[in-house]
Amino acid sequence: MNGKPTKGTHRKGHLLQKNCLQCGLPFTWRKKWARVWDEVKYCSDRCRNEHKKTTKENKA
Repeated sequence: MNGKPTKGTHRKGHLLQKNCLQCGLPFTWRKKWARVWDEVKYCSDRCRNEHKKTTKENKA
């Protein structure tokens, strides 16, 4: 290949990015988040669960 995408391939450099509210690391758009991208706040289930733990401890 000469660096040009062929039919059926795409480059991922143009995907949207957000920063995780828990760990602060950037994460990119995924197809499974297409309908709810505006609602996605965490990069993983682990970060989502950790955030729930920390907010619960802060309230107590």
